[in-house]
Amino acid sequence: MNIPMSDLYVLLPEIFVLTMACIILIVAVYIPKQLMELNYHLAQVTVIGAAILTLTNLTESSSIVMNNMFIHDPMSILLKAFIYLITFTVFLYSRQYLRARDLYKGEYFVLSLTALLGMQIMVSAAHFLSLYLGLELLSLSLYAMVAMWRDSKQASEAAMKYFVLGALASGMLLYGMSMFYGITGTLELQKISEVIATGKIENTLLAFSLVFIMVGVAFKLGAVPFHMWVPDVYQGAPTAMTLFISAAPKLAAFAMLMRLLVDGLQGLHTDWQGMLMIMAILSMGLGNIVAIAQTNIKRMLAYSTISHIGFLLLGVLTATKEGYSASMFYTIVYALMSMGSFGMILLLSRAGFEAENIDDFKGLNERSPWYAFIMMILMLSMAGVPPMLGFWAKWSVLNQVVASGFVWLAVVAVLFSVIGAFFYLRIIRLMYVDKPEDLTKIVVAADMRIAISINGLGILALGLFPQILFQLCMNVF
Repeated sequence: MNIPMSDLYVLLPEIFVLTMACIILIVAVYIPKQLMELNYHLAQVTVIGAAILTLTNLTESSSIVMNNMFIHDPMSILLKAFIYLITFTVFLYSRQYLRARDLYKGEYFVLSLTALLGMQIMVSAAHFLSLYLGLELLSLSLYAMVAMWRDSKQASEAAMKYFVLGALASGMLLYGMSMFYGITGTLELQKISEVIATGKIENTLLAFSLVFIMVGVAFKLGAVPFHMWVPDVYQGAPTAMTLFISAAPKLAAFAMLMRLLVDGLQGLHTDWQGMLMIMAILSMGLGNIVAIAQTNIKRMLAYSTISHIGFLLLGVLTATKEGYSASMFYTIVYALMSMGSFGMILLLSRAGFEAENIDDFKGLNERSPWYAFIMMILMLSMAGVPPMLGFWAKWSVLNQVVASGFVWLAVVAVLFSVIGAFFYLRIIRLMYVDKPEDLTKIVVAADMRIAISINGLGILALGLFPQILFQLCMNVF
């Protein structure tokens, strides 16, 4: 099989990440422990290099290469750019935390980069095989990352749950893909769309196959009723791994949703629209209500994630380009907010102490007014309070839901959002009203202090000028 050089040029970011992951794997084995910092720098160089290679190949059109398995289009470029940004920031945030727990090893960076490679492939998949391979590469890397802290029984339990449930969901997804192959005779998403558009296939068969596809997608997103892994994994995994899982993979999961439902199964939108509607309502309801009862902040943010996934699905179910843009905007905004929130948990953690309980944020304003201010911005944005960026994310999605005629659905979403505001505002009250239980001085490296400040202030600045990011998402479709 002859592969044109032009195809390989499109795949340069993926080839570069794979090569560097292999190099770091070898370097980590042979360098002495005192030079482990080299792994971090090589990983950051890898992310920056991949970003440069991706952004130097900008395009306004779509091109499908590698025998119709890999697509290069504006959506893949934008999502990859934010995946790189988040991965770079995650490495920076996690540095001090991993050192304190003897997890600052080459394995962490290798697994993170293989997960990054999986996300790159998922975002650009134009074929069931490439999509599934990217998904499994991401998933297997995340399972191992959760289990990396071998001294923690909680982490081992979380990894086992994640692996078993993930394997079941992957099996469901693979079964759905195999059924579509049997029905349409192809694994290419574009050709599947063309076959469905002919109207010659029995709709019952297509709808039955679609159910299995939706199970796999819903699990990867963490949507109800396939959410059971989210709170357990978020709480049990080391916070550095939870930070990674909560942000970048959500962008890849959104890309998988778009590739499958829009690029491949757009002709079945009347079927998947109803499924997404049910999952959106259940996710917003369960996520916002159950989060109120949580005392562990990682578990609270896990249920918060589930509720945000419900909002994300609202834009997709409109089956319009404007709705897809609003959902992409929401996904990117959520990833940035989640990254900052878990970054604050890492910031307050130290050797022998995990800042996992909500009460650990008591009196943070007395200990550090600046960090309390940053956390307040993040929580207000999560709650959707104007003028924070999170408000515009929710507004853009609700606007498209109303424009599509689902006014009642928008009302339900607003009601659940009001309920959800309670547990975000509770964090702010604890920081500014209650007295601190722990007066230990917060010692943070300068690079993380700068990064977390930029993260928080960026949410506020983009909230004042949301059209900058929203226009980028609009130009994709």
